[in-house]
Amino acid sequence: MRARTWTVILLVALSVAAGAFARQRQYKRFVRDALALVVEGKLQAAERKLRATLDLYPGDGEAFFGLAVVAARRGQMDSALTYARRAVAAGVPVERFRAGPRDLLRPLLRYPGFRRWLASHGSELVHGPMLGNVTDSSASFWLRTAEEAAVELEVSSDSLFRHVCARAQGATSAERDFTTVIRVAGLKASTRYFYRVGINGIRQPGVWSFRTFPRFGHPAKFRVAFGGGAGYTPWHERMWDTVRRFRPLAFLFLGDNVYIDHPTMPEVQRYCYYRRQSRPEFRRLVSRTAVYAIWDDHDFCTNDGWGGPDADEPPWKRQVLRVFRENWVNPAYGGGSAAPGCWFRFSIGDVDFFLLDCRFYRTDPHAPHPSMLGPVQKRWLLDGLASSTAVFKVIASSVPWSFGTKPGSLDTWEGYKAEREEIFSFIARQRIEGVLLLSADRHRSDVWKIERPGAYDLYEFESSKLTNVHTHPLMPGALFGYNARCSFGLLDFDTEASDPEVTYRIVNIDGEVVHSVTVRRSELSF
Repeated sequence: MRARTWTVILLVALSVAAGAFARQRQYKRFVRDALALVVEGKLQAAERKLRATLDLYPGDGEAFFGLAVVAARRGQMDSALTYARRAVAAGVPVERFRAGPRDLLRPLLRYPGFRRWLASHGSELVHGPMLGNVTDSSASFWLRTAEEAAVELEVSSDSLFRHVCARAQGATSAERDFTTVIRVAGLKASTRYFYRVGINGIRQPGVWSFRTFPRFGHPAKFRVAFGGGAGYTPWHERMWDTVRRFRPLAFLFLGDNVYIDHPTMPEVQRYCYYRRQSRPEFRRLVSRTAVYAIWDDHDFCTNDGWGGPDADEPPWKRQVLRVFRENWVNPAYGGGSAAPGCWFRFSIGDVDFFLLDCRFYRTDPHAPHPSMLGPVQKRWLLDGLASSTAVFKVIASSVPWSFGTKPGSLDTWEGYKAEREEIFSFIARQRIEGVLLLSADRHRSDVWKIERPGAYDLYEFESSKLTNVHTHPLMPGALFGYNARCSFGLLDFDTEASDPEVTYRIVNIDGEVVHSVTVRRSELSF
């Protein structure tokens, strides 16, 4: 057997062994799975799991949060309030108890002593603001309030709001889990703006800023960050401040953004979103940086899972999408109610981005003629690529495109070779130039090159260890790989150059650039 084969076998064996150990200590799972037991009515088992969490992580605020839920469900309101106080003292923002999940905390929310305590703490602005769906003349803002509320947003060209250039109103609703998205238009391209929020006529603390995108279709220089694999890990949440320091115009969340793994439990899904949205580091990033998000298996279903070809089967699919939509601010969500999903397209200057949904319509890779995208999304992608006049067309998948990224698995595009070839052959046949590939899923950051005889080679930039503890081994087929620490991908576009270029940098959690590669437009042409 050749040395390369033995190397791959050894790497897989080490990965399995390391994964088994890491699964025992992956913080993101403990309280999440305890709350799943609460949903199932298994309060004693949930309490045991939460106390085991405290044995591993003494004084952990999330464990106290979970114990408050358990006590409330048992009707032990004084104990529940005590645990709530301990959670807040341990660093859990008090707004977490305003957000809920309300179905789990409802007995406590009705308790007069808890309501008095809550009234003296926290803010009506529970989560957000989160910036998204930015263009060269508009932007959208997402937020969550404690109760249904009227919301006003003001945008100014100066931080003192002497020149308010736009105002917009909205209202949060219980039907959307007390969230709203407010859109502001009539802005200037490539301009810095400031904004503030009012709730029920009361101005909230804080002033935030953002930049509009460069003029649509025009050459520009700009920066985009991306990544996946963002399991909730308190000691890695500083990653969001690291990303913010590089000042990207946008951040692309490419899946495994919060790690839910309970597709039939909306309460657990919301809990996973809430604990991330409450982090001050995360709020600092998303209030200033345009956010775009797709999901992968751990946010949509379970490990390596798929949804199947029918939009309504299994029946939990639309509910999972509903919770996803409540917690992001994307330009679109698939093909509407008839063809739901999380895929969408947006542009910055003369670069087009196509973000794919690789789970909702995915079929069994072991069955004949498997599909990852489904016919509607695939047609949307091919038509979009054919009609695009952008200098670069960036296709972002939640799973790797290159073969050899996950040996022995059919979960990547290696399990969907025919559909992958259909996309790549269409690009070659239609002579679509400037295509770049992004991906996530593997807990590391990589550079890959896919050789295409008779066409230009396709570069793939992969990054998916934003905050995860669990690490995947480096693969011998990559041009470069990094897994020593948490990391993210940074893309610098320059389409003003005589030969437009994009530089991919791998940046670790400490802000160190560990590798970079530049691809020029002339390399992506026929």
